[in-house]
Amino acid sequence: MLNQSYEPVSICSVQKAVILLYLEKAEMIEENRHRRIHSVSATWPFPSIIRLGKYHRVLYKSIMLSRKNILRRDGHRCQYCGSSNAQLTVDHITPRSRGGMDSWENLITACVGCNNKKGNRPLEKTGMTLLSKPRRPSHVSFLLQSVHTIEDPWRPYLFQA
Repeated sequence: MLNQSYEPVSICSVQKAVILLYLEKAEMIEENRHRRIHSVSATWPFPSIIRLGKYHRVLYKSIMLSRKNILRRDGHRCQYCGSSNAQLTVDHITPRSRGGMDSWENLITACVGCNNKKGNRPLEKTGMTLLSKPRRPSHVSFLLQSVHTIEDPWRPYLFQA
């Protein structure tokens, strides 16, 4: 589902899309040409992308900082060793005892072993390196994680943000 300005808002069910189209609160931008919606007396196109008729201010665009979202951002992998099958924790790159804050840029996913190895020391003094630099995730990246496959017609709308 796109906002009136063509920015992605959410992934919605076909039922919700059809209701929004029927109530004329949205317009169909792209249909799935391989599927149709059937009733006893009519057939309609199967919506793939819809655009809302009125602009809706999206308040949830900034992703809330939480343990669950840190794990999700890092793909449930230790950012030191890359392990995904170990028990995972959230680690401060700069420890809180040394002035480190709770922020997207200072929190990462770490396995218990790497977290204990790093201990209460700054990253520079451990000889350990990060697999990727932590950053605030985008709204679109979290939308993409909620679907298994990205249909080709969606790509221009998802990757413009």
